[in-house]
Amino acid sequence: MLNALIDWSARNRFLVLLATLFITLAGIGAVLKTPLDAIPDLSDVQVILYTEFPGQAPQVVEDQVTYPLTTALLSVPKSKVVRGFSFFGASFVYVIFEDGTDIYWARSRVLEYVNSVSGKLPKGVSPTLGPDATGVGWVYQYAVLAKDKTLAELRTLQDWYLRYQLAKAPGVAEVASIGGFVQQYQVTVDPIKLKTYGIPLMRVAEVIRNSNRDVGGRTLEMAETEYMVRGRGYLRGKGDIENLVLKAQNGTPVRIADIGRVELVADERRGLTELNGEGEVVSGIAMARYGQNALEVIHNLKAKVAEISAGLPDGVSIETVYDRSELIHRAIDTLKRTLAEESLIVALVCIVFLLHLRSALVAILMLPVAILAAFIGMRALGINANIMSLGGIAIAVGAMIDAAIVMIENAHKHLERLQPGEFDKHSRSEAIIAACKEVGPALFFSLLIITVSFLPVFTLEAQEGRLFTPLAWTKTLSMAAAALLSVTLVPVLMLLFIRGKIRPESENPVNRFLIRIYRPIIAGVMNWKKATIAIATFVLAVSIVPASRLGSEFMPTLNEGTLFYMPTTLPGLSVTKAAELLQTQNKIIKSFPEVASVFGKAGRAQTATDPAPLEMFETVINLKPESEWRPGLTTDKLIAE
Repeated sequence: MLNALIDWSARNRFLVLLATLFITLAGIGAVLKTPLDAIPDLSDVQVILYTEFPGQAPQVVEDQVTYPLTTALLSVPKSKVVRGFSFFGASFVYVIFEDGTDIYWARSRVLEYVNSVSGKLPKGVSPTLGPDATGVGWVYQYAVLAKDKTLAELRTLQDWYLRYQLAKAPGVAEVASIGGFVQQYQVTVDPIKLKTYGIPLMRVAEVIRNSNRDVGGRTLEMAETEYMVRGRGYLRGKGDIENLVLKAQNGTPVRIADIGRVELVADERRGLTELNGEGEVVSGIAMARYGQNALEVIHNLKAKVAEISAGLPDGVSIETVYDRSELIHRAIDTLKRTLAEESLIVALVCIVFLLHLRSALVAILMLPVAILAAFIGMRALGINANIMSLGGIAIAVGAMIDAAIVMIENAHKHLERLQPGEFDKHSRSEAIIAACKEVGPALFFSLLIITVSFLPVFTLEAQEGRLFTPLAWTKTLSMAAAALLSVTLVPVLMLLFIRGKIRPESENPVNRFLIRIYRPIIAGVMNWKKATIAIATFVLAVSIVPASRLGSEFMPTLNEGTLFYMPTTLPGLSVTKAAELLQTQNKIIKSFPEVASVFGKAGRAQTATDPAPLEMFETVINLKPESEWRPGLTTDKLIAE
């Protein structure tokens, strides 16, 4: 069957080349549309429930909110684990689903079960779903800076303008705010005056709540015109609250201003941010939606930032403090360079050993076609281009052209055997086809064996499977494409390019030198079979000792030009002390000449994806290019300092 396929391909060159053209164009389209990221997304399929219960202790939150929610969600279909965390005034519930579960199906199931338990929760407490982002969805962070604006003013700008504008960028799931001060009106009552007037504290809250609303009426027709009647009652400032009447005593109204004071103050803070040791800043965190191209999302955010920057108040600027696109570009560029170097080395080896440039072109042209065919499979399977998936292609490059080289060398042998009078076009073509048929089937099956060598990797589960499965897929796809091309495209390219004078192997000085070396070795090991096996067994036994002492890690360290430092302190740390420690830490780190900027976060942002307590600091250290570092300094030495 394979011989028939080789024969058909060789005699239908136009159709094979046309199919190759279509594969090439489809592969280029797949390369352009394949999402780019630094590493595979290792996070589980999860749905987060975030519930606010202001002012309540963690134990109260646990008993009245977290426990009812977690017990109700235990029976959600396809859920593996339900975790609940209770903090001061907030509850986080994580529902982890089985691998392969559709995220939006999971979110709808969680909502159904939350609706069934909502009646058991305290009045006014309403759980909300977290954004449809993954655990690695934080792709972009920025700080809002201004010299003549207060932190409260900048936080207002972030909450009511920047956040909504950036959330419109395609692929963004949520933009969370942190830092600065959220303003609120606060009524501080005098208990002695309340007792004097005989007004309970709940009456104050009730009056404020009932007075802050509009009342709808009906329509009124006058002079052939319809008018809508409504009562306007929203509170618009401090004075409106002060003039609210609590009761009338002897015809005299008792106002809120008579029993306390009204102030515009900052809300309670559970998180803050600091930049370069120079003081607190207001910050925003942009999260990419599940399954989106992280690099494209970051580009959309940058374009949106550039668009809205012109409309910001004078003196206000947006500074990027974390940008994952740098890591993505660095990782992808490294692999692109590696693939290019491998392809160049393969081409040079082909030229040196074959001493025939046209013959080397067969292997050189087959390689990119096979890689593009692998990208078509990646696109169809929804696999991102990252260091693991592209690493699979890099591993396969050397083996992908083995079949082409062997077939070319066999064709050279067949052409060498032709008599001078037989060397016409027909005889040359028949000799090349015969050479392909002679070794093609064996080479095809040898490549298939290499193709299936990574099948055990597909049995990995959880994070191991999510990390290594892309590599196994791309290597398998690359080898399968190479196997198919070896019996279709390679014979056609051989007929087109193997022309002119073919030098015998004996005329190649490199081949003669290597033959002179390995023939005595082969003769020796064949004469001393038992000794050879004994030496090999001894080497294998000796290698067990160093192999057992090698270290191990789940995945290698990525040098993205950014360091992440996350110290913790004692529980119960106040927000004021946290700000002081964070600024001191950032000032020390910024003093290193290799550091470009330091962005620190203490506590949590206003998002369900961030349950960090105040005593945990998350510091992003952006480094300068290594060309600007002190001589001899490495990343490890810098971390040690």
